[in-house]
Amino acid sequence: MAQLLVVEDDDTIGSLLSDGLHTHGHQVTWCRTGRAAVREAVLHEFDLVLLDLGLPDLDGVEVCRELRTTQPGCVLVILTARDAEIDVVVGLDAGADDYLTKPFRYAELLARIRAHLRRGPVPTVAVQAHVVGELVVDPAARTVTLAGHPLALRAREFDLLARLSADPDTALTREILIADVWDENWHGSTKTLDVHIGILRRKLADATARFGADSSGVPQISTLRGYGYRLDSPGQRP
Repeated sequence: MAQLLVVEDDDTIGSLLSDGLHTHGHQVTWCRTGRAAVREAVLHEFDLVLLDLGLPDLDGVEVCRELRTTQPGCVLVILTARDAEIDVVVGLDAGADDYLTKPFRYAELLARIRAHLRRGPVPTVAVQAHVVGELVVDPAARTVTLAGHPLALRAREFDLLARLSADPDTALTREILIADVWDENWHGSTKTLDVHIGILRRKLADATARFGADSSGVPQISTLRGYGYRLDSPGQRP
């Protein structure tokens, strides 16, 4: 039985989610405000959080950041009526693992929840560090350094970079990355992958500038249109 936290101010949606998820065998705590959710997250440990971004008291993105701090090991899925890409990017960048845009199909929500709970934080099998130019990804310690400086990444960002760095200069399909980093039975939009790639690119660029690293020694993530992505080592850039 998983412990779920539902943060939703709409009584109809909240009731449907709470009752429906309970029927599927989960223990559900339903909060109607961001402040209530933050309090619950301090008092109890949850496996997965469903968070509506449009809350009446606090900005949903800020609540997302708070929940990620107090519940670092849980899966955080944002539910939002906002369909602009910037809202999705901000939500994922605030610590969410996934998102669903309202209105969503209940069957898809259940499939996503099953996939996330089955997968959880993705363990990386390989124990040898991946060295790609100035980038070092250590799967065993779950650490990343760039030019000798530690680079802070969230769990799913780390898993994605670890997968890319395990096969540098190799074209990886979207399907492979989704299966290896999220779940082989993933039912969600692959846009989640694109947003995480964008976040990784920005963090690598920001760290390169902040650490004063030689950009010629920093690998880059290339988009292979209609196919997937590739981590290009410094000496192999096209």
